[in-house]
Amino acid sequence: MAEIKDPENTIILTLKDGPVTIALLPDVAPKHTARMKELARAGAYDNVCFHRVIDGFMAQTGDVEHGDMEDGFNLRRAGTGGSDLPDLPAEFSKLPHARGSIGAARSSNPNSANSQFFINFKDNDFLNGQYTVYGHVISGMEHVDKIAKGEPPMNPDRMITVRVAADV
Repeated sequence: MAEIKDPENTIILTLKDGPVTIALLPDVAPKHTARMKELARAGAYDNVCFHRVIDGFMAQTGDVEHGDMEDGFNLRRAGTGGSDLPDLPAEFSKLPHARGSIGAARSSNPNSANSQFFINFKDNDFLNGQYTVYGHVISGMEHVDKIAKGEPPMNPDRMITVRVAADV
């Protein structure tokens, strides 16, 4: 596990293969950082599936409205919802969508990000300036690489728990 320099702005995401440590970027994207911490502290991300995982691109999760459902109907709906909190305005920056970066998923409206996010498997420069980057994996990327692929995966992996490091 990586050395945690700022526990209040670090997320510990537990996957089936092990922990993933994410450093959030409050100076770059304060609203997105605050939202992830709020949902993590509420337990909203626990057991939420990775509903869209494209090999060589990214793994998307965070649909707290539909992503924890076990039945096929709701799994098919995973990726269409958010949280009961208002959508967030875009917080674009010069930070690249590099391997391990955390991006805010959204609809075609740049100001529609809510609870969903994705982790880039590789450098995805074509996303730069179009999606908010608000964190990066500092350890455990090997566990992210093992997430079941598919749109949605036949047997989707889930975030077992998501915690703010300061609370652990």
